[in-house]
Amino acid sequence: MAYRIKEAFYSLQGEGFHSGRPAIFCRFAHCNLWTGLEADRHKAVCQFCDTDFVGTDGQNGGRFDTAEALVSHLLGLWPDEVEQDKTAPFVVLTGGEPLLQVNTDLIDAFHQAGFEIAVETNGTQKAPPGIDWLCVSPKAGAPLIQDHGDELKLVYPQPNLHPHQVADLDFDFFYLQPMADPNTPSQNTSAHLKDTLAYCLAHPQWRLSLQTHKLLGID
Repeated sequence: MAYRIKEAFYSLQGEGFHSGRPAIFCRFAHCNLWTGLEADRHKAVCQFCDTDFVGTDGQNGGRFDTAEALVSHLLGLWPDEVEQDKTAPFVVLTGGEPLLQVNTDLIDAFHQAGFEIAVETNGTQKAPPGIDWLCVSPKAGAPLIQDHGDELKLVYPQPNLHPHQVADLDFDFFYLQPMADPNTPSQNTSAHLKDTLAYCLAHPQWRLSLQTHKLLGID
């Protein structure tokens, strides 16, 4: 199987449970809820996506014909200095929708290279076994197939998908993340942030997740 990667880079995780943690980000091309083309946004299941996942022309992107080739490519992004403290390389597989491509061959290759693997998925695909940290971010109007994992991160508010509808699912941590309009994020984030804060305070099961990488001005 060939793996199509939009981009890959080393940065800090900006969202959810692992916020602030150094990680290699591997963004898979393609998603099953939107083509990624602005002309199709109005008919997408997920219309608030703020990510470019089209093609393989991004930073360190490309097509990789084997799992080993992709893992070797990503391992080259991890700093050499960490060998001194034996920190395992941490990779975040995201998209697009990574579970359209992530399979057991790739998971095995990551583990053989010493990686800890996190996956961020919309939950419409069943996750293969062996993922070390699974974050599911369900979307209104899409089937939720992967209904358990480590972290549930719900973009809020979403019409027809209220937090109480997913609050009883089998996850260890529950996060609400204020929705940002991709066209006018500065105008909408503040209003949605206020609503998200209020909901978290009224429902302590939920924690606040912010896109801190945007606040910091990093990838």
